Amino acid sequence: MPTNLIRVILADDHAVVRKGIREFLTDPGDIDVIAEASDGEEAIALIDQLRPDVAVVDIQMPKRSGIDVCRHVRAQHWPIGLLVLTAYDDEPYVLAVLQAGANGYVLKTADADDIVQAVRDVHEGKSVLDPTIARKLMTQLAGPAADKPIESLTPREMDVLKLAAHGYTNKAIGAQLNVSDRTVQGHLANIFGKLHVTTRTEAVMRAVALGWLSPTETTE
Repeated sequence: MPTNLIRVILADDHAVVRKGIREFLTDPGDIDVIAEASDGEEAIALIDQLRPDVAVVDIQMPKRSGIDVCRHVRAQHWPIGLLVLTAYDDEPYVLAVLQAGANGYVLKTADADDIVQAVRDVHEGKSVLDPTIARKLMTQLAGPAADKPIESLTPREMDVLKLAAHGYTNKAIGAQLNVSDRTVQGHLANIFGKLHVTTRTEAVMRAVALGWLSPTETTE
């Protein structure tokens, strides 16, 4: 048994679903589901108490939603990977979840191996987006920009965008590039303006649609 297990808290309001997810997450041997929650409030309490490496949460749960859980964790500035595992593929849910600070969004219809890998990826600080979701977002985001001039990004702006695609915070991007948080914010503002978007997720997806980033750069 590996000593560096990925400690996971699993939150879903259906016990049968939790049992199935727990079984395939723990089967490879490098993931340990240390606690389970049946609602959002319980998930927040367990995360506060146990500080897992990764929290795997559903969106729709009693008392507090998975989006609330993500916002709570990010407000604490804890280095916890947040993976939303849900049946919902509606764009408003996706954007709300990612804007709340989730590292990944995977559908419950995904293969077990893909969900296991998603847990590993968010643990490593990577961003994970279900291929079905990525295609929908890219299709939606490619159209509106077609009638607007897209200005090229500078090399430094591309560096910032690539790090944002990996899920890094402004502070982490600044550390990587040896610049201040404020400078990173300025670069992001320029990127948003040039790409006619308002969020990091939209910026990354539009860059993929334009061929500036490969789809794998949003998850690796």
